[in-house]
Amino acid sequence: MEIDTILSIFLGIGLAASVGFRIFVPFFVLSVAAHFQIIPLNENWQWVSSNIAMITLGIATIAEITAYLIPLVDTILDTIAIPLAAIAGTAIMLSTVANFDPFFTWILAIIAGGGTATAIKSSTSTTRLASTATTAGIANPVISTVESGTSVLLSVMAIFIPLIAILFVVFIFWMIYKLYRKVIPNRKIKNQN
Repeated sequence: MEIDTILSIFLGIGLAASVGFRIFVPFFVLSVAAHFQIIPLNENWQWVSSNIAMITLGIATIAEITAYLIPLVDTILDTIAIPLAAIAGTAIMLSTVANFDPFFTWILAIIAGGGTATAIKSSTSTTRLASTATTAGIANPVISTVESGTSVLLSVMAIFIPLIAILFVVFIFWMIYKLYRKVIPNRKIKNQN
């Protein structure tokens, strides 16, 4: 496997993970990077680098980030964002993978792209739901700001340093695992009492 193919896979996984935090941020960053020819896109995805796509994705990004700062609206968005994250994670992975058999590209996009985005979006939605329940939504804008910042950081890292981005994704999954392991024993103890 060529190094370009491996880096394109890392790029796709990094951007798919970013989709798990915010759907439009990685698409906007990808659009800007493709517009300025920082990264190449698959032939079917050249439209993403157009001016109209860049402007539209920029507006959608601002709208999404702003909407997530509003308690209750953020929870409503999370209910529709989980299935959208699966689709967007798959799509963004398809847009970046290079020099790979189409059949395996689709499998990789669905599993690594869609799966990564869905796993992260599910955990962020659960975090927001817990925040809403424990703080009546007061802490939600802080959580949303951290998520938006992480999405921007991860998207930029995926474009410029995909190897570090993939390590960051592994770290995120490790943190999700640790948090999950911390919560599950508490549930078992509560259920036994």
